[in-house]
Amino acid sequence: MFIQSLNGSWRLNQTETDTFYAATVPGCVHTDLLAAGAIPDPFYRDNERLQSWIGEADWTYTRTFKVEDALLAYDAVLLRCHGLDTIATLTLNGTEIAKTENMFRTYEFDVKDLLKAGDNTLSIAFRSPMEYARYMDETMGEMAGWVEPMRVNSGAWIRKEPCNYGWDWGPKMPTAGIWRDIELVAYNTARIDDVLIMQDHGENVVDLSIKLQAESLANADLSAKVTLSLDGANISETTVDLTGDSAEINLTVSDPKLWWVNGLGEQPLYDVKVQLFADETLLDTLDKRIGLRVLRLETPEDAWGRAMFFSCNGVPFFAKGANWIPASPYPSVPNREFLDVFVKGAADTNMNMLRLWGGGIYEDDSFYDLCDEYGIAIWHDFIFACGVYPSFNDDWMANVRAEAIDNVRRVRHHASLAMWCGNNEIEQGMMDPSWVKSVGWDDYHKLFRDLLGDVVAEYDPQRDYWQASPHSPGNELDPYDQTVGDTHLWSVWHGKEPFEWYRTRQDRFCSEFGFQSFPEPATANEFSAPEDRNITSYVMEHHQRSQIGNGTIIHYMLDWYQLPDGFDNLLWLSQILQGMAMKYAVEHWRRNMPRTMGTLYWQLNDMWPAPSWASIDWRGRWKALNYMARRFYQPLLVSGVEDTGAGTVDIHVTNDTTADVAATVVYTVTDVAGKAITRGEIETVARAINNTHVTTLDLSEQLAEYTARNLLVYLDLMVDGERVSNNLVLFGRPKHMLFLDPQIDVAISAVDASNYDVTLTAQAPALYVWLSLPDAQFSDNFIDLQADQPVTLRVVTPAAMSVTDLAKKLDVGSLYHTYTTSS
Repeated sequence: MFIQSLNGSWRLNQTETDTFYAATVPGCVHTDLLAAGAIPDPFYRDNERLQSWIGEADWTYTRTFKVEDALLAYDAVLLRCHGLDTIATLTLNGTEIAKTENMFRTYEFDVKDLLKAGDNTLSIAFRSPMEYARYMDETMGEMAGWVEPMRVNSGAWIRKEPCNYGWDWGPKMPTAGIWRDIELVAYNTARIDDVLIMQDHGENVVDLSIKLQAESLANADLSAKVTLSLDGANISETTVDLTGDSAEINLTVSDPKLWWVNGLGEQPLYDVKVQLFADETLLDTLDKRIGLRVLRLETPEDAWGRAMFFSCNGVPFFAKGANWIPASPYPSVPNREFLDVFVKGAADTNMNMLRLWGGGIYEDDSFYDLCDEYGIAIWHDFIFACGVYPSFNDDWMANVRAEAIDNVRRVRHHASLAMWCGNNEIEQGMMDPSWVKSVGWDDYHKLFRDLLGDVVAEYDPQRDYWQASPHSPGNELDPYDQTVGDTHLWSVWHGKEPFEWYRTRQDRFCSEFGFQSFPEPATANEFSAPEDRNITSYVMEHHQRSQIGNGTIIHYMLDWYQLPDGFDNLLWLSQILQGMAMKYAVEHWRRNMPRTMGTLYWQLNDMWPAPSWASIDWRGRWKALNYMARRFYQPLLVSGVEDTGAGTVDIHVTNDTTADVAATVVYTVTDVAGKAITRGEIETVARAINNTHVTTLDLSEQLAEYTARNLLVYLDLMVDGERVSNNLVLFGRPKHMLFLDPQIDVAISAVDASNYDVTLTAQAPALYVWLSLPDAQFSDNFIDLQADQPVTLRVVTPAAMSVTDLAKKLDVGSLYHTYTTSS
C-alpha cells in the first residue's frame, strides 16, 4: 500500500470571490483567516461578534498536487478524507466526485480514472453551516431543543459538532474546513478492511481472538501474520491463511501484564501488528496498541436498588473524574501536545475517568492514546446532546449509522474505553412536551436504544452500552431516581440551593454537577483591556455564556465569604468558591460509598478564555478546584461532617485502594489566633473500597465557649508516620469568622535553575493560601496553614530565574487577603 498525503498547503477563498488566502490542512476557515491576518482574534474582547459572517458564507479549499506514474500503476487508488466539516462537494480535475454531509465520518472515493500523471487539482466546496441548518429546519421541520441564548441553532439536521453553534460556556463559531487528514491511498490485490481484537481472561492467561476482514480486488491466496509485542519485545507471533477475505487469529498471552485504571495499578500497553500478504508480497499493515484488561459497567441489585459502578479486572472502583469538552472551538487544533496538558492534569488530580460529553466531537486518536497511557477510563457519549434528532428520517438514520460504525471501529481497541453512551440529556429533556411532540418516544428509542445499541453490540461486543445520560433503567420518566442509574444534579447553581443540598442526595452515580468560576487574572487579562476588568463590564459579560452566571457566583459568594477587594481578588475568590462547592459534593458522595460509586464533575477543561465550570482553563492553568480535586480525589481521604446544632464532627476515612489500611486520625482544634484548644489521635482501619465512619467528635463544650466564629478543626490522616490526607472543618461560614492577619512568611530556596522550594509559615491560621506566577507549576496550592506550622511547596517556573527574581514575581494570597488591603 502507498499513501500520498494531501495535508499541508492549500488555497482558500470565499466561494465565487477572487480573494485567496494561504490555507493549512488539517485546519478550518477560522484558523486560516487568523493566520492570514484577515480577522482579529475572536477571543479578545468582543471580537467574536466580528467573525459571525464566516459561518454564514460558503468556502472553497483548492490544491494542485503531482501524481507519479507509479501511483497510477496500482490496482486501486482512493481519495480518503478523514474529516470534512461538513456539507461538502468534492471536485477532482473538473469532475464532481462526491458530496458529503457528516463531519464525523471517514469517506473514501475511487479516483483512479480521474487522476493523471503530473498536476492534478482537487477542490472542496463547503456550504455555509448556518444557511444549511436553517434550510433543513425550514424544509424538513425544526427539531425541539435548547437553542438561544445558548446556541444559534440546534444543528439537529446536520451531523456536526453541536457546541460549534455555541454553548453556555463557549463561543458561537460554526466552522468549515478539512479538519482531519486527507490522502490518496493506492494498493494492489487486497487491503485490510477491519481488525477486531477480542480478549478472554483466565487464570494468569489472556487469549486474544483477532478477527481480520480483508477487501480484495482479485482472487488471490491471502495470508496474515500477527505479531504481539510489549516494549519492543516479541511476545507471540503466528501466520494464518485467509478463507475468502476473512480469518480469525488466536494468540495466548501467559503471565499477562494487566492494564489498570489510574490508582489501581500500571498501564502496560501491547502492540499488535497485522500484516496482509499475497504469497510473499506484503500488501498492507495495520498497527494497534491494546491493554489487557476487563473494564466493565456493573449494575447488580443491592440493598438500595440497583447499583451502578465500573470494575477493572474484577475490582470495583469509585469513578473519580470530570466531564470533557472539546479543547478548542477550532476542531483541528488540539494535537497530542495540546491535549497532554489536560489528560495528564486529570491523572495528576487522582482522576480515573473522563466523560467525553455528547455535545462535542469524537476526539483525535491522540486523546485516546493519552487516556490509555495515563489510565483514564473513558465514558464515551455518542455525539448527540440537548435536543431531539430526526430519527424518523431513514436517510438521516443511515448517515448516523455509518458515523457510529466508523468511530466505534476507530477507537474500540483502546484500553481506556469503558463504555458507550447514547446521548447527553435528551432523555431528561423528553420530560418537555414540546420535545415529545417533535420526536416521540418510539423514534427516540429507534436511535438511542436500537440503532446505537445494535452498532455497539455488532462492532464492539465486549463494550457496555448505556442509553443516555442521565438514565434511569426501567424508570425513564424520572431522571433523578436515587435508586438506579446516573443523575445530572444542578439544584446547586441553576436551582440556587445551598451547598449543603448535596448532602441530601444518595445517588448511585453522579455524572454531572458543577459550579462556575472566573479564570485567574493572567488569563482574564489576555482577553480584556484594562477598562474591561470589572465583572459587570460589557466584555466580561460577553465572555460569560451562562445567563445566570455572574449573578449566581455573587449570590453564593455572599453566602460564604466577605466581599472581595478588587477585580483580581474577586476572580481568585470565585475559584475558591467553586472548589468549595465541588468539595462539598464529592466528599459527601465518597463518604456514601458503596451506595454512590462515581462523581464526574462538570467540567475539566475550557475551549476559550471565559468564566466557566472548568477546573483547568483553556491555557492549561489549574484553577483552585483542580488543586482541591487532587486532595478530595486522593486514594485515602479524611473528611468531617459538622453538626453545629449538636456541636459534633463525624470523622470519616474513605479508602479507594484494594486493601484495608491501618491509619491514625489526628484532630487538632484551635481558635482563629492559632491557640490549641484540644487535640487527639484515633486509631482506625480504613476498609478497602469503602468508607469508614471513624468517630463522632463531641466539641459541644468548646463550641459553647469559643463560638462557631472562633473554632477550626484540623484533620490529618497518618499512615506509617506519613500524612496522606488532611482536611479542615468549620462550624460557621468563613465570612463570619474572626480571622487575623496571618502575616505569611515566604522563604525560597533553589533546587536548580527552574525548580524552587517555597516554604510558607503563617503567624495565625490562613485559609486557601495560594501562590501565583503565570504558567508556573505548583506541587500544591490553595492550602490551609495552621499557625507556626511551615509548609513547603515545590514551584517549577516556566523559565529559569534567580531566587531574587522569583521573590519579586511570586504573589502569595489567602482568604484574609481577598477582603483586606493588608499585605
